[in-house]
Amino acid sequence: MDNTTYSLRDRVLFVKLTKELDHHNAIGIRYTADELLNQKQCDSVVFDFANTVFMDSSGIGVIMGRYRKVREIGGFIGVTGVGESINRILEISGMYKLVKKIDMGEMENGN
Repeated sequence: MDNTTYSLRDRVLFVKLTKELDHHNAIGIRYTADELLNQKQCDSVVFDFANTVFMDSSGIGVIMGRYRKVREIGGFIGVTGVGESINRILEISGMYKLVKKIDMGEMENGN
């Protein structure tokens, strides 16, 4: 069961991911994020990995697909709450060339 949660703030979609980001829940995340982007409710996406301990290539695909969409509309993709294992995956895959690593405390303070 996918317990991913979504919230909107200042045209940014925050996606709080569950324990595992694999092909089973990637489909739902992709669908929901795309629906909100298509409705023009947001132009950027921040993926919150605070609870995530596992991500496979499907997770990279989710991020890449949303990156392509937000780049077209002038937005950005961010990641936050990244633990050691997820950080390593993002580094090895070169994702940090495309996504911003965000400190939520800084974002909440308007920085």
